[in-house]
Amino acid sequence: MIKETITQLCKKHTHLSDAEIQKIIEVAHSNELFDLQEGRDLFIDVLSKVTNEAIVVYHQTHGIAQSLYQCPVVGEVALRENEPGVLRTLETGVMSVGLVAKTQENQLVRQTVYPIHLDGKVIAVLIYEKDVSEDVNANFKVTKNDSQYEDIASTVTAMIRFNESVINQLDDAILIFDKDGFLKLKNSKADRQYKNLGYLEDIQGLHYDNLSLDQTLFVEVMREFDETQLTQFQKDVHVAKYFFQVKRLLIDERDLRLVVILHDVTEIKDKEAEIISKSVAIREIHHRVKNNLQTVASLLRIQSRQCESEEAKKCLNESVSRVLAIAATHELLSTQIEANVDLLEVIELIAANIQRCFVNCKKIDIRIEANQKICIDSNRTVAIALIINELLQNCYEHAFSDCEEGIVRVSLCVEGKYATLEVVDNGKGFRVDKCSQESLGLSIVTSYVKDKLKGSMKIASSENGTSVTFSFKI
Repeated sequence: MIKETITQLCKKHTHLSDAEIQKIIEVAHSNELFDLQEGRDLFIDVLSKVTNEAIVVYHQTHGIAQSLYQCPVVGEVALRENEPGVLRTLETGVMSVGLVAKTQENQLVRQTVYPIHLDGKVIAVLIYEKDVSEDVNANFKVTKNDSQYEDIASTVTAMIRFNESVINQLDDAILIFDKDGFLKLKNSKADRQYKNLGYLEDIQGLHYDNLSLDQTLFVEVMREFDETQLTQFQKDVHVAKYFFQVKRLLIDERDLRLVVILHDVTEIKDKEAEIISKSVAIREIHHRVKNNLQTVASLLRIQSRQCESEEAKKCLNESVSRVLAIAATHELLSTQIEANVDLLEVIELIAANIQRCFVNCKKIDIRIEANQKICIDSNRTVAIALIINELLQNCYEHAFSDCEEGIVRVSLCVEGKYATLEVVDNGKGFRVDKCSQESLGLSIVTSYVKDKLKGSMKIASSENGTSVTFSFKI
């Protein structure tokens, strides 16, 4: 019955493998469980597929003692806010000793939680519970001795030295432990932080091992300080939905030895995750836009092949080239996280598209050079892509008749806050004053340089070739 119940619950609520489930069953059947006398109830919990939840898969009452539970709890959920020690040990693998918890029947108990390992992984926890009232009665029977009063005096002195009113104003949680690893001083932020983590009782006096969030034990921490001769360590920790930067400082103030500072960076991490998520979405949008533009280009090519008019074919092919120029920018934006685009990569893609469009003009050589890398925003990149596309297309169609041999140089020069792009060919040239008014391509170039880039442009042409230069502020 135990085997079937554990297997069924683990299969339903967890991602545990068959070997891991078998290990839990073996622990449940072990005779060692029944030899231990501490506690009235014993449980095995596993980590649920649902965040911040554990599932009870085994319950055993020791000896003839009556259980604290009136109803069966196997299959019930253990929440972080009710049983912090269970979730803490499942996530960190560090044993939790004597932490107060609230049962599924709203009774307070004190739990000791041991990790169950397989191949270095925590697969479940073994939990011993006893009624909190036993501790309450025991506390009434204890009388303070001289050493206890000395501890109180030491703590008061330390609180004066560290100025409690000051540390309570800090945004970070501050915990100060004595030489034996017990919490002697904390600020109000620490109380709130551990309450958020599910601790139901005042953490004052708890041992470091019960409060550690980064899988470290007190003896290991102190040994690390001794071996390295350092006085502080820092690391990042993820617990439940919270992210912390944990800093440990070694001190020497009476019997106080260790300060732990918890800096909550959850909001920062959440914003980073949100930015990454939005970035992925934006990249996906660019990818889809690129695909849609390529589909449009394909439709225009089909239309061009069906046209009988050479003039219509020419116009459609020019439109194909312009659409692909815009698609090239979106293609780059879909493959990177940054919002800015490497301009040189865009120019290279535009040149490759032009060469594919004029596949019969293999003797024309496009040479691209730049004095340094430059990245700009996507809006201006699209404008520059269209400008370069128009200029290269004009070179193929007008500078070199019948696709004769020729060279086109595209150079990018960055000086200070300004960038200059120059497209130069060694073709036959043209009359600038006449073509500037009649050419749609040059009209697009002039308009984009002026309106989109807020830049300036110069065109020079003769029988030895043509150069178009435009500059803009980066």
